[in-house]
Amino acid sequence: MKFDLHVHSEHSKDSNSSHDGILKFASKKGLDGFAICDHDTVEGGLACEKRALELGFELTVIPGVEITSSKGHILVLGINENIEPFLSPEETIRRARKLGGTVIIPHPFKRSSHGIGSFEGLDIDAVEVFNSRCLFNNANRKAATEAKRLGIPGVAGSDSHIPEMVGQAYTEIDTSENTLEAVLKAIREGKVAPAGKNTPTSVILKQMSGSARRKIKKKLFHKV
Repeated sequence: MKFDLHVHSEHSKDSNSSHDGILKFASKKGLDGFAICDHDTVEGGLACEKRALELGFELTVIPGVEITSSKGHILVLGINENIEPFLSPEETIRRARKLGGTVIIPHPFKRSSHGIGSFEGLDIDAVEVFNSRCLFNNANRKAATEAKRLGIPGVAGSDSHIPEMVGQAYTEIDTSENTLEAVLKAIREGKVAPAGKNTPTSVILKQMSGSARRKIKKKLFHKV
């Protein structure tokens, strides 16, 4: 099974990806499913899961969230309730476990994307060892090396903020049953392998430029 485990929708402030667009490109790329991981909200994932059923897509949509902890971002898959941001990583993960979530550390050594840094000692199921939006692969290589040292499974995600990049990176999941429960169970059991390729540099630079413009606009607005 091919799953992109890190996709942003229009429910993230830095993404303009409609659910219809995400579903269209996920199907076009030959994915079996994907996880919607919007910033600090599960609403996008739940809405996209419903939309997939309405449109008749044979894709498994995993509702998830990219939570801002006090030290960096944490992905939680398979939950339908929000978790308060800016808690410690340990408390964030504790709350995720109470909700039955599957926990993944995304882009840990990519500081520009609020990577958490060292994940040693954390109660996690997997580490994103290939993030397609890493402009240089040093952060990915460091994540892969550290995950291997600690014996933690490695996964991949596109971290897409536009529909066209969904599936640019994905995780091969060893399960014969394409259901939410079976896929999450396989991730927790480490039956995964990262795959895919980098997002084109031109796309990353365009997104970085848009993000910078939004931040400047926000600062100017607050000064008025």
